[in-house]
Amino acid sequence: MSVSFDGRVAVVTGAGSGLGRSHAKVLASRGVKVVVNDLGGDVSGQGGSNRAADEVVKEIADAGGIAVANYDSVASEEGGQNIIKTALDNFGTVDILINNAGNVRDKSFAKMDLENFTALMDVHLMGAVYCTKAAWPAMLENRFGRVVMTSSSAGLFGSHGHTNYASAKMSLVGFMHGLIQEGSKKNVLVNAIAPMALTRMTEQVMSPKLAPMMQPEYVSAMVAFLSSDECDLSGQIVECGMGYYSKVQIVEGAGVLLGNGEVPTPETIQDNWGAISDMSGAQPYRHAGQVSRAVFHKMKDEGFLSQ
Repeated sequence: MSVSFDGRVAVVTGAGSGLGRSHAKVLASRGVKVVVNDLGGDVSGQGGSNRAADEVVKEIADAGGIAVANYDSVASEEGGQNIIKTALDNFGTVDILINNAGNVRDKSFAKMDLENFTALMDVHLMGAVYCTKAAWPAMLENRFGRVVMTSSSAGLFGSHGHTNYASAKMSLVGFMHGLIQEGSKKNVLVNAIAPMALTRMTEQVMSPKLAPMMQPEYVSAMVAFLSSDECDLSGQIVECGMGYYSKVQIVEGAGVLLGNGEVPTPETIQDNWGAISDMSGAQPYRHAGQVSRAVFHKMKDEGFLSQ
């Protein structure tokens, strides 16, 4: 079955190079009208130029697609509003939002100026918040929306010297989980990718053996699927790149009840750590309420609550 995008409009942030450029071009090749947003700065998020976004728009137009440029920074509420306004003014709506814009400022936490920490939160997390907040009303009203967050294995699993980047990327997973509860009933679906690709941000640390296989288009194929009319998934995290695709899931073990109705001692917790950390019965939860309900039923089943 083919994947369709009939008359859809997409906003791709940070689309002047790397992954964003690839996402924009792949979507445009499928008939999506695209807003190519890029501040035109360096990988740290500093500086600015219209050239990057304009070149991608030209590439899309030369290939027969439709695109317009936007040069606002995602790192302010006004910038996020202007980015989405570009879609509304030029195409009348916004159906797809790819929160791709990012920056890097690598340094160990001990040596990091906290301005370099907040600078990444401002772009990765708040940039996604500002743009999604601006696009959300139109998506809910139209009862159609596809939002893709760009997380990272650095956030999901950790990476030395990247506390700012890892924190920003993992926060997007929490943002996604909050949004899926509000959007799903109106067909506004939110997912996240953890990409592996050769871009300006990764070229300095990428293995020369892997670099030739890490074309951004491998990631864009997943982004296109998650943005399509046929996709009915929400709350998914997908590691993707080099032809490799794998769902990443947060799960909770079966757990154990301690203390027989009294607060357990630290020694009791130490003695039962094996049962606490046993993941053999692990399962995912769709929302936080399911966790408390599962604990409640476990307490009833094991006699911790009166029947």
